Amino acid sequence: MKNFKLNKVLMILFLLVAIRAHSQTKEDVLSKINLANTYWQSKNKPQVRAFWDHAAYHTGNMAIYELTKNEGYRKYSEDWAEHNKWMGAKSADQAAWKYTYGETDDYVLFGDWQICFQTYIDLYQIKPEPYKIARVKQVMEYQMGTPANDYWWWADGLYMVMPVMSKLYKLTGDKKYSDKLYEYLLYANGTMYDKDEKLYYRDARYVYPKHQTVNGKKDFWARGDGWVFAGLAKVLQDLPADDVHRKEYITLFKGMAKAIIKSQQNEGYWTRSMLDPTHAPGAETSGTAFFTYGLFWGINAGVLKEKTYLPAAQKGWTFLSATALQADGRVGFVQPIGDRAIPGQVINANSTANFGVGAFLLAGCENYRYLSNKTIILPLTDKL
Repeated sequence: MKNFKLNKVLMILFLLVAIRAHSQTKEDVLSKINLANTYWQSKNKPQVRAFWDHAAYHTGNMAIYELTKNEGYRKYSEDWAEHNKWMGAKSADQAAWKYTYGETDDYVLFGDWQICFQTYIDLYQIKPEPYKIARVKQVMEYQMGTPANDYWWWADGLYMVMPVMSKLYKLTGDKKYSDKLYEYLLYANGTMYDKDEKLYYRDARYVYPKHQTVNGKKDFWARGDGWVFAGLAKVLQDLPADDVHRKEYITLFKGMAKAIIKSQQNEGYWTRSMLDPTHAPGAETSGTAFFTYGLFWGINAGVLKEKTYLPAAQKGWTFLSATALQADGRVGFVQPIGDRAIPGQVINANSTANFGVGAFLLAGCENYRYLSNKTIILPLTDKL
């Protein structure tokens, strides 16, 4: 009886602290992601190429469309897809298709030109018309028919293309998509994954001890690991419960989540070099947003324990919504396009980018879903 009364008192105290602590409602969150998206679309036309940075924004835009059914958001992505003829890189000469780094139309098999397929598939699901995914299927079926398995040689590629293959698997039921996804991921894991730290190097050039931070530590780039963490979350959304590799993906995801929350800074953000905050100190939005998205998704899906991971997710959102998001809707503190944490690189409130906005939208949408299932808002701090 004493234990019951004590537990009841503790619960009441916990709820009082939660109510008094700084909190946000789902309406607050929705207003912020709408503000950010409206600002971006008002400043940037959709008629731009289908390369990775623009395409990463559209993954966030489609997430907020799914949440709000705002037809303006859908049309913005559809106008972008129409401008690009529902293609990535546009070469018709399959013998010339490449997958090392390249920004010309012959790099059809390079993942940075394939992430656009995620949005094309999403738009197809809204209104199924075969032309929307004709190029998607042509490219991916050709790729899977080759003997190569080293298509994902850099961490970013796991976000760019893993969800394309899981979406196609979900759409078609053709198991070759899930089989090849697993095969390509095994190659990536053998090249970039650190089994001790449960994190990914950006690519083979940055594996320790060949590459080190200024203080001689392992250098895990936050946005690079953010790409992987968010990519795994997207894959797990699509795969059926009985998928033969699902448990392995969940193990990877959970291992990353545990490592990620250990390196979060008190202010809620992650520094660009995750395990060495002094290598390139200061706040950064894109990595923080992808981590926050993945944490909220994991909690919402029942993959991550709420008690353990919610404080980190909420602290991440507090940074994103109170510091990164500016009053006019600009999403700041985004590290520019690059492939590593760069000592001395200045990032501030005016540092914005399309992919950073996309990541911000993903995080906000998943937080909204979390809050939609709660009547009491837990505090945005881990100090109780």
